[in-house]
Amino acid sequence: MYSKILRGIYFLLFFLLSFDQVFSQEKIAHYIFFNRDRDRIAEKTFLQAKQVRGAQLKYTWKELEPSQDSYDFSEIEKDLTYLQQHGKELFIQLQDVSFDTAILNIPTYLVENPMYHGGVAIQYLTDDDDNIIRQDGYMARRWDPAVQTRFYALLDTLGKRFDGRIAGINLAETAVGFGEKGKLYPEGFTPEIYQKAILSQMKALKRAFPTSICIQYANFMPGEWLPWDDMGYLEGLYKLAAEQQIGMGGPDIKIYKKAQMNHSYKFLKAYAANIPTGMAVQWGNYEEPNPKTGKQVTVEEIYRFGQGEIGLGIIFWSTQEPYYSRKLLPFLERLNP
Repeated sequence: MYSKILRGIYFLLFFLLSFDQVFSQEKIAHYIFFNRDRDRIAEKTFLQAKQVRGAQLKYTWKELEPSQDSYDFSEIEKDLTYLQQHGKELFIQLQDVSFDTAILNIPTYLVENPMYHGGVAIQYLTDDDDNIIRQDGYMARRWDPAVQTRFYALLDTLGKRFDGRIAGINLAETAVGFGEKGKLYPEGFTPEIYQKAILSQMKALKRAFPTSICIQYANFMPGEWLPWDDMGYLEGLYKLAAEQQIGMGGPDIKIYKKAQMNHSYKFLKAYAANIPTGMAVQWGNYEEPNPKTGKQVTVEEIYRFGQGEIGLGIIFWSTQEPYYSRKLLPFLERLNP
Protein backbone atom coordinates (compact mmCIF):
# COMPACT_ATOMS: atom_id res chain seq x y z
CA MET A 1 0.00 0.00 0.00
CA TYR A 2 2.66 2.46 1.11
CA SER A 3 4.93 1.43 -1.76
CA LYS A 4 2.19 2.27 -4.28
CA ILE A 5 1.68 5.66 -2.68
CA LEU A 6 5.42 6.34 -2.72
CA ARG A 7 5.64 5.32 -6.38
CA GLY A 8 2.73 7.65 -7.14
CA ILE A 9 4.45 10.52 -5.37
CA TYR A 10 7.68 9.75 -7.22
CA PHE A 11 6.05 9.84 -10.65
CA LEU A 12 4.18 13.03 -9.74
CA LEU A 13 7.41 14.73 -8.69
CA PHE A 14 9.13 13.46 -11.82
CA PHE A 15 6.34 14.88 -13.96
CA LEU A 16 6.41 18.23 -12.21
CA LEU A 17 10.19 18.51 -12.47
CA SER A 18 10.12 17.56 -16.14
CA PHE A 19 7.34 20.05 -16.81
CA ASP A 20 9.26 22.78 -15.00
CA GLN A 21 12.37 22.00 -17.06
CA VAL A 22 10.45 22.18 -20.34
CA PHE A 23 8.71 25.37 -19.23
CA SER A 24 12.00 27.00 -18.24
CA GLN A 25 13.46 26.16 -21.65
CA GLU A 26 10.67 28.19 -23.23
CA LYS A 27 11.85 31.35 -21.49
CA ILE A 28 14.05 32.65 -24.26
CA ALA A 29 14.33 36.43 -24.35
CA HIS A 30 13.54 37.79 -27.81
CA TYR A 31 14.97 41.02 -29.20
CA ILE A 32 14.58 42.52 -32.66
CA PHE A 33 17.85 43.54 -34.29
CA PHE A 34 17.13 46.79 -36.08
CA ASN A 35 20.82 47.38 -36.81
CA ARG A 36 21.21 51.14 -37.27
CA ASP A 37 17.62 51.64 -38.47
CA ARG A 38 16.81 53.00 -35.04
CA ASP A 39 13.68 54.85 -36.10
CA ARG A 40 12.04 51.47 -36.51
CA ILE A 41 11.68 51.08 -32.74
CA ALA A 42 8.57 53.26 -33.17
CA GLU A 43 6.81 50.65 -35.34
CA LYS A 44 3.54 49.50 -33.84
CA THR A 45 4.13 45.86 -34.77
CA PHE A 46 7.29 45.90 -32.67
CA LEU A 47 5.88 47.85 -29.73
CA GLN A 48 2.75 45.68 -29.58
CA ALA A 49 4.65 42.37 -29.76
CA LYS A 50 4.29 41.09 -26.19
CA GLN A 51 6.85 38.33 -26.62
CA VAL A 52 9.53 40.76 -27.79
CA ARG A 53 11.49 42.08 -24.85
CA GLY A 54 13.20 44.89 -26.70
CA ALA A 55 15.48 46.08 -29.48
CA GLN A 56 19.10 45.33 -30.24
CA LEU A 57 20.58 48.45 -31.82
CA LYS A 58 24.02 48.96 -33.32
CA TYR A 59 26.22 51.88 -32.31
CA THR A 60 29.70 52.35 -33.76
CA TRP A 61 32.80 53.35 -31.86
CA LYS A 62 33.19 56.25 -34.30
CA GLU A 63 29.84 57.83 -33.48
CA LEU A 64 30.19 57.33 -29.72
CA GLU A 65 33.66 58.90 -29.57
CA PRO A 66 33.80 61.43 -32.42
CA SER A 67 37.06 62.86 -31.07
CA GLN A 68 39.50 61.63 -28.45
CA ASP A 69 37.97 61.61 -24.95
CA SER A 70 34.90 63.42 -26.27
CA TYR A 71 31.93 61.09 -26.01
CA ASP A 72 28.47 61.46 -27.49
CA PHE A 73 25.87 59.08 -26.05
CA SER A 74 22.87 61.19 -27.00
CA GLU A 75 21.52 58.63 -29.49
CA ILE A 76 21.69 55.87 -26.91
CA GLU A 77 19.91 58.05 -24.35
CA LYS A 78 17.18 58.92 -26.83
CA ASP A 79 16.61 55.31 -27.88
CA LEU A 80 16.71 54.03 -24.30
CA THR A 81 14.22 56.63 -23.10
CA TYR A 82 11.80 55.87 -25.92
CA LEU A 83 11.99 52.11 -25.42
CA GLN A 84 11.50 52.35 -21.67
CA GLN A 85 8.49 54.61 -22.15
CA HIS A 86 6.94 51.81 -24.19
CA GLY A 87 7.89 48.96 -21.88
CA LYS A 88 10.78 47.71 -23.98
CA GLU A 89 14.48 47.15 -23.29
CA LEU A 90 17.64 48.21 -25.10
CA PHE A 91 20.46 45.81 -25.98
CA ILE A 92 23.50 47.58 -27.42
CA GLN A 93 25.73 46.11 -30.12
CA LEU A 94 29.04 47.99 -30.08
CA GLN A 95 30.69 47.84 -33.49
CA ASP A 96 34.43 48.21 -34.13
CA VAL A 97 34.51 46.29 -37.41
CA SER A 98 32.99 46.74 -40.86
CA PHE A 99 32.49 44.37 -43.76
CA ASP A 100 32.84 47.00 -46.47
CA THR A 101 35.94 49.13 -47.09
CA ALA A 102 33.64 52.11 -47.72
CA ILE A 103 32.74 52.01 -44.02
CA LEU A 104 35.05 52.89 -41.14
CA ASN A 105 33.59 52.25 -37.70
CA ILE A 106 36.43 53.57 -35.54
CA PRO A 107 37.26 57.22 -34.70
CA THR A 108 39.37 59.03 -37.26
CA TYR A 109 41.92 60.09 -34.62
CA LEU A 110 43.00 56.46 -34.38
CA VAL A 111 43.73 56.42 -38.10
CA GLU A 112 45.47 59.78 -38.16
CA ASN A 113 47.72 59.41 -35.12
CA PRO A 114 50.80 57.22 -35.83
CA MET A 115 50.83 55.89 -32.25
CA TYR A 116 47.79 53.74 -33.15
CA HIS A 117 49.50 52.18 -36.20
CA GLY A 118 46.62 53.02 -38.53
CA GLY A 119 43.93 52.05 -36.02
CA VAL A 120 42.49 49.36 -38.29
CA ALA A 121 43.56 46.43 -40.45
CA ILE A 122 42.04 45.49 -43.78
CA GLN A 123 40.20 42.18 -43.85
CA TYR A 124 40.15 39.97 -46.94
CA LEU A 125 38.13 37.23 -48.51
CA THR A 126 40.74 34.68 -49.59
CA ASP A 127 41.06 31.26 -51.16
CA ASP A 128 42.78 28.30 -49.47
CA ASP A 129 46.22 29.61 -50.49
CA ASP A 130 45.59 33.09 -49.05
CA ASN A 131 45.19 34.62 -52.48
CA ILE A 132 43.03 37.71 -52.14
CA ILE A 133 39.61 37.50 -53.77
CA ARG A 134 38.52 40.91 -52.47
CA GLN A 135 38.93 43.32 -49.59
CA ASP A 136 36.31 42.72 -46.93
CA GLY A 137 36.16 45.72 -44.62
CA TYR A 138 38.14 47.07 -41.68
CA MET A 139 38.71 45.68 -38.19
CA ALA A 140 39.99 47.72 -35.27
CA ARG A 141 43.46 46.60 -34.21
CA ARG A 142 42.09 44.79 -31.16
CA TRP A 143 45.49 43.24 -30.39
CA ASP A 144 47.31 46.61 -30.39
CA PRO A 145 47.85 47.84 -26.79
CA ALA A 146 47.47 51.49 -27.84
CA VAL A 147 44.12 50.79 -29.53
CA GLN A 148 43.03 48.56 -26.66
CA THR A 149 43.55 51.41 -24.20
CA ARG A 150 41.21 53.65 -26.15
CA PHE A 151 38.54 50.96 -26.59
CA TYR A 152 38.59 50.07 -22.90
CA ALA A 153 38.20 53.77 -22.07
CA LEU A 154 35.05 53.77 -24.19
CA LEU A 155 33.74 50.68 -22.41
CA ASP A 156 34.41 52.22 -19.00
CA THR A 157 32.65 55.45 -19.92
CA LEU A 158 29.69 53.59 -21.39
CA GLY A 159 29.45 51.42 -18.30
CA LYS A 160 29.39 54.38 -15.92
CA ARG A 161 26.45 55.81 -17.83
CA PHE A 162 24.44 52.74 -18.79
CA ASP A 163 25.31 49.71 -16.65
CA GLY A 164 22.12 48.53 -15.01
CA ARG A 165 20.00 50.77 -17.24
CA ILE A 166 20.29 48.74 -20.43
CA ALA A 167 19.43 45.06 -20.75
CA GLY A 168 22.84 44.26 -22.13
CA ILE A 169 25.69 44.96 -24.51
CA ASN A 170 27.53 42.74 -26.99
CA LEU A 171 30.82 43.09 -28.81
CA ALA A 172 31.34 42.13 -32.43
CA GLU A 173 32.37 38.67 -33.60
CA THR A 174 35.88 37.27 -33.11
CA ALA A 175 36.29 35.87 -36.65
CA VAL A 176 38.92 37.68 -38.73
CA GLY A 177 39.68 37.86 -42.44
CA PHE A 178 43.47 37.74 -42.48
CA GLY A 179 43.95 34.41 -44.22
CA GLU A 180 45.39 31.33 -42.56
CA LYS A 181 49.03 31.09 -43.64
CA GLY A 182 50.35 34.30 -42.11
CA LYS A 183 51.34 36.29 -45.16
CA LEU A 184 48.33 38.61 -44.77
CA TYR A 185 48.64 39.04 -41.01
CA PRO A 186 48.72 42.71 -40.00
CA GLU A 187 51.61 44.20 -38.04
CA GLY A 188 51.83 42.72 -34.56
CA PHE A 189 49.16 40.08 -35.16
CA THR A 190 49.42 36.38 -34.43
CA PRO A 191 46.62 34.00 -33.41
CA GLU A 192 48.15 33.69 -29.93
CA ILE A 193 48.36 37.46 -29.45
CA TYR A 194 44.85 37.88 -30.79
CA GLN A 195 43.38 35.34 -28.36
CA LYS A 196 45.03 37.12 -25.42
CA ALA A 197 43.58 40.38 -26.72
CA ILE A 198 40.04 38.98 -26.87
CA LEU A 199 40.39 37.56 -23.36
CA SER A 200 41.50 40.99 -22.17
CA GLN A 201 38.61 42.63 -24.03
CA MET A 202 36.11 40.29 -22.38
CA LYS A 203 37.46 41.15 -18.93
CA ALA A 204 37.27 44.87 -19.71
CA LEU A 205 33.67 44.51 -20.84
CA LYS A 206 32.69 42.70 -17.65
CA ARG A 207 34.43 45.28 -15.47
CA ALA A 208 32.52 48.05 -17.23
CA PHE A 209 29.16 46.25 -17.10
CA PRO A 210 28.96 44.18 -13.91
CA THR A 211 25.14 44.42 -13.81
CA SER A 212 23.81 44.45 -17.37
CA ILE A 213 24.29 41.32 -19.48
CA CYS A 214 27.53 41.48 -21.43
CA ILE A 215 28.13 39.16 -24.38
CA GLN A 216 31.18 38.53 -26.52
CA TYR A 217 30.25 37.29 -29.99
CA ALA A 218 32.72 34.43 -30.49
CA ASN A 219 32.18 32.32 -33.59
CA PHE A 220 35.63 31.39 -34.95
CA MET A 221 39.22 32.12 -34.01
CA PRO A 222 42.21 32.45 -36.35
CA GLY A 223 44.88 29.78 -36.23
CA GLU A 224 42.61 26.80 -35.61
CA TRP A 225 39.83 24.86 -37.30
CA LEU A 226 37.87 22.47 -35.16
CA PRO A 227 37.87 19.62 -34.54
CA TRP A 228 41.00 18.79 -36.53
CA ASP A 229 43.26 21.69 -35.63
CA ASP A 230 42.41 22.53 -32.04
CA MET A 231 44.70 25.09 -30.41
CA GLY A 232 42.31 25.86 -27.58
CA TYR A 233 41.76 29.44 -28.72
CA LEU A 234 37.96 29.42 -28.93
CA GLU A 235 37.48 27.10 -25.97
CA GLY A 236 39.71 29.36 -23.89
CA LEU A 237 37.26 32.22 -24.37
CA TYR A 238 34.40 30.09 -23.10
CA LYS A 239 36.41 28.93 -20.09
CA LEU A 240 37.04 32.54 -19.10
CA ALA A 241 33.37 33.34 -19.67
CA ALA A 242 32.37 30.60 -17.23
CA GLU A 243 34.87 31.82 -14.64
CA GLN A 244 33.73 35.43 -14.79
CA GLN A 245 30.07 35.06 -15.78
CA ILE A 246 30.52 36.71 -19.17
CA GLY A 247 27.91 35.99 -21.79
CA MET A 248 28.83 34.36 -25.09
CA GLY A 249 27.14 34.17 -28.47
CA GLY A 250 27.57 35.14 -32.06
CA PRO A 251 26.07 35.92 -35.42
CA ASP A 252 24.13 33.42 -37.51
CA ILE A 253 21.84 30.64 -36.43
CA LYS A 254 22.35 28.17 -39.26
CA ILE A 255 20.65 24.91 -38.42
CA TYR A 256 23.10 21.97 -38.23
CA LYS A 257 25.74 23.88 -40.22
CA LYS A 258 28.84 21.76 -39.75
CA ALA A 259 31.37 24.57 -39.27
CA GLN A 260 29.26 26.26 -36.61
CA MET A 261 28.38 22.95 -34.95
CA ASN A 262 32.10 22.25 -34.52
CA HIS A 263 32.81 25.72 -33.16
CA SER A 264 30.50 28.14 -31.37
CA TYR A 265 27.39 25.93 -31.18
CA LYS A 266 29.32 23.17 -29.44
CA PHE A 267 30.70 25.46 -26.76
CA LEU A 268 27.48 27.39 -26.29
CA LYS A 269 25.61 24.18 -25.56
CA ALA A 270 28.32 22.99 -23.19
CA TYR A 271 28.41 26.23 -21.20
CA ALA A 272 24.78 27.39 -21.50
CA ALA A 273 23.87 26.30 -17.99
CA ASN A 274 26.55 28.54 -16.49
CA ILE A 275 26.63 31.72 -18.58
CA PRO A 276 24.25 34.02 -20.48
CA THR A 277 23.99 32.95 -24.13
CA GLY A 278 22.64 34.87 -27.10
CA MET A 279 22.81 34.52 -30.87
CA ALA A 280 21.60 36.55 -33.81
CA VAL A 281 19.42 35.41 -36.68
CA GLN A 282 21.21 37.40 -39.37
CA TRP A 283 20.12 38.46 -42.82
CA GLY A 284 19.90 35.30 -44.93
CA ASN A 285 19.49 32.89 -42.02
CA TYR A 286 15.75 32.62 -42.71
CA GLU A 287 16.61 31.26 -46.16
CA GLU A 288 19.05 28.55 -45.08
CA PRO A 289 18.14 24.93 -45.88
CA ASN A 290 17.41 22.56 -43.05
CA PRO A 291 19.73 19.58 -43.74
CA LYS A 292 17.32 17.22 -41.98
CA THR A 293 14.34 18.08 -44.19
CA GLY A 294 16.00 19.37 -47.36
CA LYS A 295 13.60 22.32 -47.24
CA GLN A 296 14.00 25.97 -46.39
CA VAL A 297 14.20 26.40 -42.66
CA THR A 298 11.18 27.73 -40.76
CA VAL A 299 11.13 30.26 -37.94
CA GLU A 300 9.99 27.57 -35.52
CA GLU A 301 12.86 25.31 -36.55
CA ILE A 302 15.34 28.14 -35.91
CA TYR A 303 13.77 28.72 -32.51
CA ARG A 304 13.71 25.05 -31.51
CA PHE A 305 17.28 24.57 -32.72
CA GLY A 306 18.49 27.56 -30.73
CA GLN A 307 16.61 26.30 -27.71
CA GLY A 308 17.51 22.61 -27.82
CA GLU A 309 20.76 22.31 -29.77
CA ILE A 310 22.52 25.47 -28.57
CA GLY A 311 20.84 26.23 -25.27
CA LEU A 312 20.22 29.89 -25.97
CA GLY A 313 18.83 32.31 -23.45
CA ILE A 314 18.51 35.17 -25.96
CA ILE A 315 17.74 35.35 -29.68
CA PHE A 316 18.26 38.54 -31.68
CA TRP A 317 16.00 38.37 -34.75
CA SER A 318 16.72 40.26 -37.97
CA THR A 319 14.03 42.18 -39.82
CA GLN A 320 14.56 40.56 -43.22
CA GLU A 321 11.29 40.53 -45.12
CA PRO A 322 8.96 38.89 -45.76
CA TYR A 323 10.05 36.64 -42.89
CA TYR A 324 9.99 39.25 -40.14
CA SER A 325 6.42 40.44 -40.66
CA ARG A 326 4.78 37.31 -42.09
CA LYS A 327 6.60 34.56 -40.19
CA LEU A 328 8.48 35.76 -37.13
CA LEU A 329 6.03 38.14 -35.45
CA PRO A 330 3.06 35.74 -35.82
CA PHE A 331 5.18 32.89 -34.46
CA LEU A 332 6.27 34.88 -31.42
CA GLU A 333 2.66 35.89 -30.81
CA ARG A 334 1.73 32.20 -30.53
CA LEU A 335 4.33 31.49 -27.86
CA ASN A 336 3.08 31.16 -24.31
CA PRO A 337 3.41 34.43 -22.38
